Amino acid sequence: MVQLLQSTSCIFKLLGLCLLFCLVKVPAVEGRIRHYKWEVKYEYKSPDCFKKLVITINGGTPGPTILAQQGDTVVVELKNSLLTENVAIHWHGIRQIGSPWSDGTEGVTQCPILPGDTFKYQFVVDRPGSYLYHAHYGMQREAGLYGAIRVAVPEGETEPFFYDYDRSIILTDWYHRSTYEHAVGLSSNPFVWVGEPQSLLIQGRGRFNCSSLATPSLEAGACNASSPDCSPYAVTVIPGKTYRLRIASLTALSALSFQIEGHNMTVVEADGHYVEPFVVKNLFIYSGETYSVIIKADQDPSRNYWMTTNIVSRNPITNTTTTPPGLAFLNYYPNHPRRSPPTVPPAGPAWNDVKSRLNQSLAIKAHRDFIHTPPQTPDRVIVFLNTQNKINGYVRWSVNNVSFTLPHTPYLIALKENLTDAFDQTPPPEGYDFVNYDIYKVANNTNATTSDGIYRLQFNTTVDVILQNANTMNVNNSETHPWHLHGHDFWVLGHGEGKFDINNDTKKYNLVNPIMKNTVPVHTYGWTALRFRADNPGVWAFHCHIESHFYMGMGVVFAEGIDRIGNLPSSIMGCGETKGVTFRP
Repeated sequence: MVQLLQSTSCIFKLLGLCLLFCLVKVPAVEGRIRHYKWEVKYEYKSPDCFKKLVITINGGTPGPTILAQQGDTVVVELKNSLLTENVAIHWHGIRQIGSPWSDGTEGVTQCPILPGDTFKYQFVVDRPGSYLYHAHYGMQREAGLYGAIRVAVPEGETEPFFYDYDRSIILTDWYHRSTYEHAVGLSSNPFVWVGEPQSLLIQGRGRFNCSSLATPSLEAGACNASSPDCSPYAVTVIPGKTYRLRIASLTALSALSFQIEGHNMTVVEADGHYVEPFVVKNLFIYSGETYSVIIKADQDPSRNYWMTTNIVSRNPITNTTTTPPGLAFLNYYPNHPRRSPPTVPPAGPAWNDVKSRLNQSLAIKAHRDFIHTPPQTPDRVIVFLNTQNKINGYVRWSVNNVSFTLPHTPYLIALKENLTDAFDQTPPPEGYDFVNYDIYKVANNTNATTSDGIYRLQFNTTVDVILQNANTMNVNNSETHPWHLHGHDFWVLGHGEGKFDINNDTKKYNLVNPIMKNTVPVHTYGWTALRFRADNPGVWAFHCHIESHFYMGMGVVFAEGIDRIGNLPSSIMGCGETKGVTFRP
């Protein structure tokens, strides 16, 4: 009897524990921590067969691909082994919600990482999609310091398209001169332009014609066509399978087209947002953009096919140089990955075909099942006129006739610690003389100036930005500018030709299914309209993603919700007015 009572008691206790367990709310599985240790240093490499110093991560360029899942925390311990040069890395497309100090923008969110120092970046990847990382100090990006970030959807979730395999491809242009030579030329009077690139690289590989060099002035072997560094990149595919190619551009100057011989591409994602699918033969892509395209390996499997990239929007042929197309292989297994296709590489689109590029921009809409409806009206409208100017004899790029300069004390620290002497407290202008300015003529722009002033945005308000393109200082010339916003995605409300009409063009905005992006082109003599919510506390750069243009002043900075930011880590300090200063813990 006692044994029975004891058994009954045990059963009741067990039932009680089960009930208690059921009533307790079990927390959801948290994201994992993805830990990376990187060393950044200069090494001699031959990405296009021409040997030069490049910046590598753990010995390679492009650097390692960061692989994560939505909700994961990425930790990168970055050691600067450049010996005589500072560094900073921006996580392009990652919004840094709750970690504005990890955006990696020297002068805006942090002091640069000094030679020999190790800096820890830590942030959450809050959305799936295709993103990038790259240097954000001086012009180091064009020296090879870049790579890809791929964020997968959570377990159990699916994407609105099917594929068997996933591949990343980064497109870049490549110069033989160093970033220092470029920076000195851009900062000189008389002005020395960087010129057109010597090569185009596909996933860090290209092919320069070594026979075009004046060999007596070079060391032996400086250009070696048989170098393994410059053997064509190959994407191996299995016949009958479907592939997601994440195509990204981190060019220093060039707008590009990308095409695969004999294969159509279905565009399904742009900058981390799903696109209503559309088919292209040529994908136009601008520096800072990412796209996912779907291809089917359904062609003759007995051969390989060309993947090519060509310069658009600028004439790749000048009086002194010609930039050849970038070439790679779509390798049908089991063909050898270095087996050249039996055909001539397909020609790209005409470099000056603006209409086709504009049509692609207009074709990009949000996927019908993933529409994030924008606020229907803005709280504030800012118009940015992109101009080229001379200031005290020096050639600069400007926004509303103000050429941007970075302060010595990062804005994030200055604003959080109320260091009012760290930068100009006068905000830059929010428009230009719409009525009288002729965007088709070389303007006088005698009132151009430099400033490190910023735009302060009221937290959680809706901001419209109109980007207006115009003539440069050369007659009948307007350039394409890809603009990138840190810390946010924006709705692309519209693109147009000519001067933006604030009374009529706003009626043409797409407020139904606009795509959200973080980088967007402003086409020649055209305009682009954006809308975003100032809902991410921090200080965020917004700038042209062409290296030389931002270096020459084509950018602005937004600040929002500074009072909502917690204590700043001491690791981002040590420059400007933060030298030797102890801030509250």
